[in-house]
Amino acid sequence: MTDLRDAAMNSRAWPFEEARRLVKRYEKAPPAKGYVLFETGYGPSGLPHIGTFGEVLRTTMIRRAFEAISDIPTRLFCFSDDMDGMRKVPGNVPDQDMLKEHLQRPLTAVPDPFGEYESFGHHNNAMLRRFLDTFGFEYEFYSATEFYRSGAFDDTLRLATERYDDLMAVMLKSLREERQQTYSIFLPIHPETGRVLYVPLKNVDAVNHTITFDDEDGREWTLPVTGGQVKLQWKPDFGARWAALGVDFEMYGKDHSTNTPIYDRICEILGGRKPEHFTYELFLDENGEKISKSRGNGLTIDEWLSYAATESLSYFMYQKPKTAKRLWWDVIPRAVDEYHQQLRAFPGQDLKAQIDNPVWHIHNGAPPESRMVVPFAMLLNLASVAGATDKAGLWGFIRRYAPEASPETHPDLDAAAGFAVRYFHDFVAPSLHFRAPDAQERAAMADLVARLKDWQGGLDAEELQSLVFAVGKDHGFENLRDWFKALYEVLLGQSQGPRFGGFIALYGVAETVKLIEDALARA
Repeated sequence: MTDLRDAAMNSRAWPFEEARRLVKRYEKAPPAKGYVLFETGYGPSGLPHIGTFGEVLRTTMIRRAFEAISDIPTRLFCFSDDMDGMRKVPGNVPDQDMLKEHLQRPLTAVPDPFGEYESFGHHNNAMLRRFLDTFGFEYEFYSATEFYRSGAFDDTLRLATERYDDLMAVMLKSLREERQQTYSIFLPIHPETGRVLYVPLKNVDAVNHTITFDDEDGREWTLPVTGGQVKLQWKPDFGARWAALGVDFEMYGKDHSTNTPIYDRICEILGGRKPEHFTYELFLDENGEKISKSRGNGLTIDEWLSYAATESLSYFMYQKPKTAKRLWWDVIPRAVDEYHQQLRAFPGQDLKAQIDNPVWHIHNGAPPESRMVVPFAMLLNLASVAGATDKAGLWGFIRRYAPEASPETHPDLDAAAGFAVRYFHDFVAPSLHFRAPDAQERAAMADLVARLKDWQGGLDAEELQSLVFAVGKDHGFENLRDWFKALYEVLLGQSQGPRFGGFIALYGVAETVKLIEDALARA
């Protein structure tokens, strides 16, 4: 453990960099509450999405890194803002007309359109918990509704009335003049309609801890801020929650970053210590535009998991979280293969390299052995030339290439073979474009056929790669990349492809000869 801590204190892996900031936070004394608290927030107006996965995963990675270098206990709260008013009806749920009747009511006061739970908020909370449980996250669930109604938030809300002017001063600086005229940090919940009201306040009583306001019909009401009868606007709520719970760490997307000083100052005014933050960059679609849940221009987690295992998505999430990344279909094969490359490298690395390896953080220091003896990209090419319609169509080739492999002994490879067939037919096949070879390429390919027919070297991928390399060199390709590109475009219908020697070893020498001869005959 000492060796691990020593290495981790100098690691450049971003989870350890963040964990060291938390260690420094408590270098003088441990937290009075007895643990370091990590938090992630969730808006339950819709179903969990790939960003939710990334936020909880990345927070968990930092939590585990902290636990590797500190003896202070940790907790992770997943907090649902389910007391927010429903501002619009989601387009992907049933009973739209019914939901429209409940606009502006807290999500936990809106009937469940699916008819399964106490409310729409409870339904979406259940989906979130099921989602998190599926991936094995360790967390404690917190509901804003329960937080407000149970009295857990009451002391902080009372303090907010006492320090109302200071809190308002922070908020008003961030608002346009027109918005300043009606803004209040408190949002009353109408005692009769149950709607969350955005109305100006007539009075905030710091002694009795009440607010007074007129509703839309001009009737005056006075409500206590405690007991769930009033909620905070979302920005003050953010900072107030940090103060009430004693949050030590929270990450959020770059779109929140300009609000960080507001959140921090609210927290401090309410007697808390601002947490450590981590701002991550947002994901981009195929055109480099920000992914939006409402626009649906990005991948969902279900879509990713239809074509690759969870670990590949975890690997993608680990990579450069402070850099904007394209989250589109074409990143999946690369993520799969790079993840397994890191798995294979891990056993031979020293401790310093291991804790900098993404798989240490994906698997909490105990990554499994990779049984992926054929790269995912190669499986895609094999699916193409073999005309496979299911993974069984690939296993005949795989067994010849790796006789020790079977679906039972290599379950990750077996799953990848199924994913590859599906991915090929859905995304690769529609974009294939075969071309005829030019004279130089035709001569070289004919020579390659002749040499393969005489080949006596078995299925050694490196030796076969050297053979293909020699053919290109002998036929005057100044840049051998052009030679390999020609093979890909003529034989596979793509401008990029695998190491061709490895492809021959997997597909078979005789089969490759026929593949080339058929391509030359078509041209």
